[in-house]
Amino acid sequence: MVVQLVLIWAVAIFGFQVLLKVLGKPVPEDDYFIFRSAWERIAAGDAGTEDLRSASRSALSVLGKGSVDPADREVLDHFISWTAFRIAGEDQKEVLRTEVRAFEGIAAAITDIRDKTYLEKKGELVTMLAGLYGFSGPDIRARIAPLEIRSAFMDSFPEDLHDRLNVAMGFYLTHYRSALTDFRFIGFPFHYFYTAFFLLVLFVGLCWLYCVRTDMFNRRYGIED
Repeated sequence: MVVQLVLIWAVAIFGFQVLLKVLGKPVPEDDYFIFRSAWERIAAGDAGTEDLRSASRSALSVLGKGSVDPADREVLDHFISWTAFRIAGEDQKEVLRTEVRAFEGIAAAITDIRDKTYLEKKGELVTMLAGLYGFSGPDIRARIAPLEIRSAFMDSFPEDLHDRLNVAMGFYLTHYRSALTDFRFIGFPFHYFYTAFFLLVLFVGLCWLYCVRTDMFNRRYGIED
């Protein structure tokens, strides 16, 4: 009986995960299509300000994810630093470089991110970079930008980084999805409802079934607790 119940539980959990994999297909996020459209013109040298802004916003969307590999993060940092410098007007370029260097110096010296000077300088950079990247209204990516932009990366974006950038953007902005993840059940994505609700109910149900059958066997063989 115990083996049977464990098998039911295992199939319910791992069988569903296998089904997700079997039915899954790679689906890029909207940010990936935006990036690819802008990148074609950037790579060809025909990019306008809006192309640079669109590609930068997509790159910042990736940098906002929590599991970016350090090597990929450096490539993305290099890209957004270079685009920010290109977007800036001639009268803004050196101001931008100076402000970023000042923030880098403060960030390297502090031991507490609640430091007042650090927060003030970060706020100034958020405002400046939000304008350069074209963020309208509150956008978490504007708050990420000061932490990722580097003064040392502003002057160029070497060709040997182009392929690495494209690979990184495709990797982090493409996810496997299936009908089980797109379908909604009583307002929830089905895969969430199944794992967060149904499996808990199933577990309680299996515990109840174990108790009922144990009592049944005890009565059958005259065993008293």
